Parts: sequence; structure tokens; C-alpha cells
Amino acid sequence: MSSNSSKAHDRTPKVHDVAIVGFGPVGQMLALLLGRAGHDVIALERWPDPYPLPRAAHFDHEIGRIFQAGGVGEAVRAVTDPVPDHYEWRNAAGEPLVRMDWSGTGPSGWPTANFFSQPQLEAVLAEAAEGQATVTVRRGCEVTGLRPGPESVRLTTGDADDGEIHARYVIGADGANSFVRTTMTTSVTDLGFFYDWLVVDTLPHDHTEWSPKNWQLCDPERPTTIVSGGPGRRRWEFMRLPHENVEELTTPEAAWRLLEPWGRTPQNTTIERHAVYTFQARWVDRWREGRLILAGDAAHQMPPFAGQGMCSGLRDAINLAWKLDLVLDGRADPALLDTYTSERSEHVQHAIGMSMALGQVICVLDPDAAASRDARMIAAGADPRHALPPTPPPVLGDGVLKRAPDGTRAPDVGHLTPQYEVTRQGRTALLDDLTGGGFTILADGTGPLDLLDATDHDFLAGIGAHLVPLYEDSAPPEGYLDAPDGYLPHMRGHGHVAALVRPDFYLFGAATEASGLRELVGQLREQLRDPVATDGRASVPEPLTAAGER
Repeated sequence: MSSNSSKAHDRTPKVHDVAIVGFGPVGQMLALLLGRAGHDVIALERWPDPYPLPRAAHFDHEIGRIFQAGGVGEAVRAVTDPVPDHYEWRNAAGEPLVRMDWSGTGPSGWPTANFFSQPQLEAVLAEAAEGQATVTVRRGCEVTGLRPGPESVRLTTGDADDGEIHARYVIGADGANSFVRTTMTTSVTDLGFFYDWLVVDTLPHDHTEWSPKNWQLCDPERPTTIVSGGPGRRRWEFMRLPHENVEELTTPEAAWRLLEPWGRTPQNTTIERHAVYTFQARWVDRWREGRLILAGDAAHQMPPFAGQGMCSGLRDAINLAWKLDLVLDGRADPALLDTYTSERSEHVQHAIGMSMALGQVICVLDPDAAASRDARMIAAGADPRHALPPTPPPVLGDGVLKRAPDGTRAPDVGHLTPQYEVTRQGRTALLDDLTGGGFTILADGTGPLDLLDATDHDFLAGIGAHLVPLYEDSAPPEGYLDAPDGYLPHMRGHGHVAALVRPDFYLFGAATEASGLRELVGQLREQLRDPVATDGRASVPEPLTAAGER
């Protein structure tokens, strides 16, 4: 090789697989999942140091399973406060309006509801992500320009010393004011749902026992939320009243004045943070444009009344991570990434609709309307099935899901699947801890699996799928002994002999007879080559002002 050609080769820029703009929980989880899959990831965070104060505070059982998939399950458990009882709404007189059972273990094998302090959670995720040999994190590095090309994206930063950064794909996980989003042409759907709330995070000096630990005061004089802020912390959220302005609410004096009726004073409590947030309900209509992709708050924002803001962003992360993994390695067509919008957009619109519906119940300031609401909810026995507005179940939009013979999506697909403990070769653990996660085929014994041919096995091995033959009483060495109330009763109750579960735990499809498993595998193989996606637009549940009203 000549010296001139050698110099030209030296000038060829390094091209990362993925550049993630923003290194909050969503960016951290993306970096962790993609790094664990062996991809070259660079994460760029504009702020030089992690944000030290609380923000998000809740995640549900499904998100616990996502942490488990990232290999940080036990570390996350150590910094969270699982809910031991119920979540209750009360009126001004202290009467229960609705009571939701948040105790125990949820369908994903994790506590139903969990509270945390975001700086502690971020520390766990950041350490794990930065511990991956294939992940590079640059803090204090603000992206100021993006130029997509046919093979990669060129990123420029505000620091001339950084030079240019090149990546095959760029993910904007850079929050509600996303820079990456501003470089895209996508429109935004905004439902015009705005409320200002003062959020006050505290460190109590005493050891008061709160029962219930998490509850909502539906008082028209001041709707208020009282919840855990993670181990050793408490959070209050106070709705701004019409006669108040944001400036007066943001003062320490206002925070102490509102905390005083709750027995909180500077003598027994330290305020960690107090800030007014404007709750909004909106989403980006197209989450991917070529090599630019959005995730988390950059793609959607919602009121916090269902505690699904960060949760939705982490669902984005695992959905996008498994698809990028296949695309980057050439195991799937790049069009697979379009199903990220169609699947996640519809799913998140359900979460936004639910959050708005709950907010319309909580944010009632008219005494007469509140009295009418209270009477209806009390008459419903505080049962959430009857006292709260009806909302559709969360289900993925169209995408990588089993198709019916007419080409439409099959019924009952796109739902979250449960996770149970199983036993294999003497070890009992949650299923994902035994398999390592990824695509999973659950089968009632080996019958359905025996019908798979060499082509099927080669394909499944190529995508890292796990075959899980389940047994009731005893299992052969390569089998899995099911829990008494585990997978087999669940599958048989639906008439299924096999089920194909995606890496994000959603059901691709199920078979009612052994021969149907080959069709499932064939459909997945075809869909990874020729993905199906829609525009991601779904009808949003109409917000209700009170339970039972339309």
C-alpha cells in the first residue's frame, strides 16, 4: 500500500453503530441494551454532570422486567421502594373514592408498583451502560448539528475538540425539548391538556408511617398527591389554583406553606426540590425519519396521573433495541424500524388517554362537580373497575405480529405476556434469568417443537431465540418445570399449545395446535424480511370529566 493511500485510509472517520443523544434513563437503557448486544454505541449528553435532583418517581412491574433484561434487576431493586398496600383516592372528607391494589407481585414477576429517586436509578443504569466495552459516554457534549447521509449520520458538537461523530443511526433521547426532533420534519399531535402542578420532593427526618403509603386527595380546594419518593423520601404534588401564578408557587415559602398542614416543617424535613411542572398530552406523529429516531419524552409527553411517563420511554427503549439489533447485524430489513412508530405510537396513545381521563377526575375545582363525582365513585364502592373512566387495554399497534389469513393482524396479539418462575436442571428463577431473554417459544411439552424443521431451527438460532418446553410434574434435563399457577395453566386457559414471545415480552402469536407453531415461525421469518407498519395513528380515548360521564 502506498503512503498516500495509507493516509487516505487514516482519514476515514470511525462510524459508530448508534449515537444516542441524551443520557437520561431512556438513553441509558438504550445504551445498555445495545451495548450488551455487542453494538458500538456512543452516548452524547449536553450536561457535564448527572442531574442531582428527583424527577420521575414510579415504575411498574413491566419496567422491572426491562431492568432485568438489562442485567440490572437486583441493583435496581436495591434503590426502589415497592408498594406494600394500595393506592387510594379520597375526597375532602377522607372518604375513599377508589382503591387500587398495588401490593404483591405483578404479572411480569416484579412488584406491581415501585417508587424511586431518579438520581439513584440513573446511577445504576449509567454505571452498567458505561461498564460495557462497546459503549462510550461523553458528558458535556452538546450536539449542534445533524447531517444524515446514505450510509450514516454526521453529528457536530459545540466543542471543536470533539470533531465530527459519525453513526449509522442516531436516537434522540434528549427530552421534551429535543434537538434531534427539531431536525426532523415530523408533525406533533397536541391534545391541549395543560395543568400546572407544584412538585415538592422531601427528605423527612422522622420515620412517620404513611398509610396508605401512596394516595390522592381529590379536594376541590387543592387537589394533592402524596406518594413515596423512593426509599426514605416523600413527594407532594399540589395543583396550581386559578388565582395563583407560577412565580409565587416556585418559592420556598410557598412550598413550606403547602407542606405545613401535613406536619412537615424545616425542623423535621428537608426539601430536596420544588418545581412547577406543566402537564401536557402530546406525541410525535412519526418517530423515525431515515437514520434519525426518537424515544422517550422526545417522542411523547403525558400527564403523570397514571405514572407512565418514564415507563413509556423505557418501553420505547426495549422495542427499539431489539429491532436495531437485528437491523444492524443484517438479520432484518431496515424497514423493521418503521414498525417502532406504528407499534409504540398506538400503545403510548392509550397511556396518554388513560392519564388524561384520570386527570379529568382528579383536577376538579368546582365544589358541586366534585360532590357529584364523589357520590358516583362512592356508590361504585371505590372499585376502580366501576369508579374510574373506562379505558381500552394497552396493546401494540400494527407491526411485527401474527397475521390472520386475510392479512390483518390476528386477534389477541400484541399484548404483554406474563413472567413466572420455572425450574431447569435444579435451578428455580424467573424465566428470563434462565433463558437470558430475547425471542422465546413457550411450548406445552416438546410436541410442537418436534415439528420444527432444520430451516426453522437455523432461523431461530440466528435471531437468538430460546425454546422452552414446559412440564407440569417433572421435566427432562432440557425441559422446564412450570410453576403450579404458571405458564401452562395460562396457555391452556386460552387454548394454546405454543406461544412466540418477542424480546420486549409482547405476544407475537400463539398456536392452538402443534402444527401451528411452524406457521408462527414462518410468519416471523417473513415479517423480519418484509415488515408491516401503519402510520401509528390511533384513536385516543375521550377524556371523561367523571366516572360514567361521556
